[in-house]
Amino acid sequence: MQRYFVNHRASDQHFYIEGEDRHHIVKVMRMEIGDQVICVDPEGNQAVCRLAEITDERVVADVVQWNEENAELPIRVAIASGLPKGDKLEWIIQKGTEMGAHVFMPFAAARSVVKWDEKKAGKKLERWQKIAKEAAEQSHRSIVPDVVHPMDFRDLLARSTEFQYKLAAFEDESRNGEVSVFSSTLKQLKQGDSLLIVFGPEGGLAEQEVRALKENGFKLCGLGPRILRTETAPLYSLAAVSYHFELLR
Repeated sequence: MQRYFVNHRASDQHFYIEGEDRHHIVKVMRMEIGDQVICVDPEGNQAVCRLAEITDERVVADVVQWNEENAELPIRVAIASGLPKGDKLEWIIQKGTEMGAHVFMPFAAARSVVKWDEKKAGKKLERWQKIAKEAAEQSHRSIVPDVVHPMDFRDLLARSTEFQYKLAAFEDESRNGEVSVFSSTLKQLKQGDSLLIVFGPEGGLAEQEVRALKENGFKLCGLGPRILRTETAPLYSLAAVSYHFELLR
């Protein structure tokens, strides 16, 4: 059943679906009165709804049954990625959303080849947020992860104070055989806790960044014996979080 994140819930009995989602229902899916969809409000409440009215401005969907299912990770995971080349960040956002990430925090790292262009910022952020929304719908999430405006490294350190647990994936730790920090951190986390994980760009984190992270309360961790690409490491981490909190329990 098609899922839509709806900004406007008219009441406990009706949703108003507008904009691109209305277009998708009418022009792409070619739905008609009586067809059913799942609507999710901004608080993450979701309901099976029946299309009751279709106008040029909106679709009115009547609530048939509220759904108590919850597909969210029990902890809030933030993925901070050093700006990578090409469309790798789009891949991280799409697949990371499917795997349960709560927020994505791109940052300009010392070794980032890509330089952030403020002139294109609006369109880039809009595209990234749309990717997250579509991936959240596909994977039956009850929230759409936020993609924040790319920041510099100092701003990332400042924002890190918002999180209870902080890790930085550092390939030298993997080379040295470190295996305990990541797993021991997951064992400490409880439902509702927040975890920020920082990943470098293609060239990895620079030495001065590693020092600053450690000085700001981050623990360095390896992600197994193999060196992972910048677009692979966040997904490996999210898979490990899901396994620990969902499959093992």
